[in-house]
Amino acid sequence: MSLKIPTSKVKELREQSGAGVMGCRNALLETEGDMEKALEILKKRSLFQAQKKVDRITTQGIIEAYIHTGGYIGAMIEVNCETDFVARTDEFKELAHHLAMQVAAICPQFVSREEIPEGDDIEPETACLLLQPYIKDPDKTIQDIINETIAKVGENIKVSRFARFELGS
Repeated sequence: MSLKIPTSKVKELREQSGAGVMGCRNALLETEGDMEKALEILKKRSLFQAQKKVDRITTQGIIEAYIHTGGYIGAMIEVNCETDFVARTDEFKELAHHLAMQVAAICPQFVSREEIPEGDDIEPETACLLLQPYIKDPDKTIQDIINETIAKVGENIKVSRFARFELGS
């Protein structure tokens, strides 16, 4: 006897994960309807999908600017993807906006661990944007948020560079 998964459960899992209908349905079937386990399966799959795309060239994208209320702190970030089609999607634009907000709020010094000069005594989790806890969900890193978006849009995404400005500094 096969398990029947209600459409409402598939829809709920889709809203939580951003995964496709069939991916959500299959994850729920695998876990016999357990939402938490299905969400974990989808997270593992999205990480695997992101790892498969890591070597793809990212020549398209956008530059996003964020100015904090009051106008005394601002940030600009270049986020790249593979095609201009994805660069124009709401998911990609939203990611770029959240990353610019992260730069303004947390003030990273480097994009990734590889950029830290050898011999520096800097804590990578604080200094590197990709390793920082996400300001809207500290249980996730910025790299996790990027990987989730990669799974949604189906393309590699990279942060190329950023700049942060603060009045008087």
